[in-house]
Amino acid sequence: MASVNKVTLIGNLGRDPEVRYTPNGAAVCNVSIATTRNWKDKNSGDKVEETEWHRVVFYDRLAEIAGEYLKKGRSVYVEGRLKTRKWQDKDGKDNYTTEIVAEQMQLLGGREGGGMGGGGGGGYGGHQGGGDEFSQEAPAQASRPAARPAPAPRPAPAPAPKSATGFDDMDDDIPF
Repeated sequence: MASVNKVTLIGNLGRDPEVRYTPNGAAVCNVSIATTRNWKDKNSGDKVEETEWHRVVFYDRLAEIAGEYLKKGRSVYVEGRLKTRKWQDKDGKDNYTTEIVAEQMQLLGGREGGGMGGGGGGGYGGHQGGGDEFSQEAPAQASRPAARPAPAPRPAPAPAPKSATGFDDMDDDIPF
């Protein structure tokens, strides 16, 4: 039976990123992302808000980019997987922590400001309104942050083959 371990978050950073390097020079960046859920209480009719905090870890080049571009309050899209790890405290007691290992990140909102100000964020998988997308797919190219890393250029999609369905003349705009 197949299994899936996939997490998608859109939230705001609760603090500035913490970047450190392993003894072999690989970058590791830890952040805390808040997501908020709103609903109306059925009994009282009052608006209820619940904030959930998520530990997110970036590795290698994506960690360096996160450390440079992310700031407290900044809105970000993160895609990754859940990972639980075991560690021991100073007293030798076993502890467990579950975190999201980020595989893809996209900055949302304006370049310098936090949140979604300035007309919205970028869409999933592209640059559709001000987001900068970064992915863990490329291997790390440097062990220290570069001056201003840029996302890799994306090749143009290949044209779709003509089909016999009669939908070839339809507009490509999809409403979602």
